[in-house]
Amino acid sequence: MAYTLLIVEDPHQRDTRTPAEGRAAYDSMVQFAAQLKARGLLLATQSLTSHAAAARVQVRDGQSQVLDGPFTEAKEMVGGFFLLDCQTRAQAIAIAAECPAAQWCTVEVREVGPCFA
Repeated sequence: MAYTLLIVEDPHQRDTRTPAEGRAAYDSMVQFAAQLKARGLLLATQSLTSHAAAARVQVRDGQSQVLDGPFTEAKEMVGGFFLLDCQTRAQAIAIAAECPAAQWCTVEVREVGPCFA
């Protein structure tokens, strides 16, 4: 079964790090990804830049609306994801607990599946 680990963080927490601290955090995540790949569990992973340059798109009544970031009302942002091939939900949760980002943010575990279920 495929599970996604969403790295959910405070949109301002990156601003509290020095460049060296930010690089160390990033490197720890790269090492974590390499370990998952070596274990045959990693399907894909990406980090995401800050929501400051993001855009939100909605289409209502045929009209497209674009809202450019940063989104001041945002209490959290998705900072990246890991797509895993796990045998069980419990395994995905255990892997989330191993994720270095769990030390400074929240790692949300979601099974991949249809949105109508």
